[in-house]
Amino acid sequence: MTDEVFDAVTDGSDGRDLGFWRLPGGFDTLLAQWSTAGPIAYVEAEYFGGVGEQRAAVWADGALALGPLDEPTKRWFSRPVSPISEALRRLGARRSPGEDEFEAVGLGRRRSNEDWISSTGHAGEGRDRW
Repeated sequence: MTDEVFDAVTDGSDGRDLGFWRLPGGFDTLLAQWSTAGPIAYVEAEYFGGVGEQRAAVWADGALALGPLDEPTKRWFSRPVSPISEALRRLGARRSPGEDEFEAVGLGRRRSNEDWISSTGHAGEGRDRW
């Protein structure tokens, strides 16, 4: 969630009631509306040196369908599936043996918003597809 996207979609209210750090106020209402066309997830991850946290929620058919899930971690999760991988499963992601859904859909290829934005190139050149 870049500052520009945050500013464009917030309604000015406090969006932290679901436990996310960066969910814009009112954005959960938009996610619910968009989910009438198909399930949609909002996820957050913050890590440094292998220690951090994840949060995830999934909306489907106009309502919150999963979560919000959260999990602080020190290298390994205390639950069998991380919050983001659980949300990706709900969206239909499939993994291969030895990887999780996060890796399977390519989210591990970039480590920051800036990395994702810079990978898009110009006029569609060099875009990651997933």
